[in-house]
Amino acid sequence: MHYIVRHGVMRFLGDFEPAQNARYRRSDDVVLETERGLEVGDVLSEVTPRALQYIEEPTKGRILRCMTNDDRNQLLDAQAREEHAFHRCAEFIRQRQLQMELVDVEQLFGGERIIFFFLAEKRVDFRDLVKDLAREYRTRIEMRQIGVRDEAKLLADYGDCGKPVCCNSHMAVMPPVSMKMAKLQKSTLDPTKISGRCGRLKCCLRFEQDVYEEFQKQLPASGARIVTSKGQARVLGQEILARKLMVEFEDGRRLMINADEVLTVLGSKGP
Repeated sequence: MHYIVRHGVMRFLGDFEPAQNARYRRSDDVVLETERGLEVGDVLSEVTPRALQYIEEPTKGRILRCMTNDDRNQLLDAQAREEHAFHRCAEFIRQRQLQMELVDVEQLFGGERIIFFFLAEKRVDFRDLVKDLAREYRTRIEMRQIGVRDEAKLLADYGDCGKPVCCNSHMAVMPPVSMKMAKLQKSTLDPTKISGRCGRLKCCLRFEQDVYEEFQKQLPASGARIVTSKGQARVLGQEILARKLMVEFEDGRRLMINADEVLTVLGSKGP
């Protein structure tokens, strides 16, 4: 039995094999051996083919054990070192006048490496910075440039909906989101209301897009001529989720009708 485990500050999802065929439950805190080194994570579920198909490029490794009290104390020490590393790295950045903004620091549980996440508008030569940090901490240093959506994944807490932001809770991959989606879903086009904590369009617009597209295909398009029990009409607009149409009849009446009232679609050309 394998398990899906979430690990790392970027919330990686992976397929992990338990050592010695041990059994684990959802929400168990565990120590992992991953491709990056020794880490901690939390068990989400048992692996099934259906669960795996929703994970793009799952990480791999082994679950070594449930976390012990000693492991928890070691984790607290690692988190304290992360805070120190953040301030030291920020100091080195100021000293070298590098055009980059430090966002977060992750030290692996086993101490194999420290990862520094940063924002930068242009390419940054951080070779001397890495040397400074390697001398300071005597471990492998990794610098990772991220975008504003990844910054929200690392630092954001709650969204406008009152729930934890999706990128920080369950999303492993950030899907593309476009203004076309907002228009189809008839969301307000006010950028301040449809933008997430990252300043980009909210990911939840993408979550619902497939349903809107499927339902839209089942409705006559705007401009189509249709026949109903009340007479011929032209479609003016669609209420996709409600499965209703705003139509104009030949006598000038405008009514909202249910999609199942359409008897025939004559064509897409208006009268």
